Amino acid sequence: MTSEDDPFHDCELGPEAVLGTRTFEDVLFTDETETPVNVLTGETPAHSQATVEEAKAFAASIDTETPQIALSATVETQIETQSKPYTSAAFFHFKATGSLELHRAYNAAYDSDAYTVDFEADYESGDLTITVERTADP
Repeated sequence: MTSEDDPFHDCELGPEAVLGTRTFEDVLFTDETETPVNVLTGETPAHSQATVEEAKAFAASIDTETPQIALSATVETQIETQSKPYTSAAFFHFKATGSLELHRAYNAAYDSDAYTVDFEADYESGDLTITVERTADP
């Protein structure tokens, strides 16, 4: 097999790093996501008020072939950009998987016909579960 045939040829990690099922805990936007509070009023600013349904709808509205998830935005980001407490990203984004190396490996598997990649986003717990299985010999 040439490097052009190997979906992982540009990755630091091989398929062994992503094969199987892995759960990334507390990475998704939930009703418990931290939001800023105005110290003068004790209230959460309007731009930081959101529901899980709103966040899921936002992620689903992104026009891309790669399924999107709603990730929590940091309090700092919400304050600096006056943004919602969530952001959208590919389900294998490094903010969810914890590393750029895993992001690239999941992306390679997702883009390859040699693997099936499924995910479950549990917005109640905040957990993201990704399953990768080999469908053919790469």
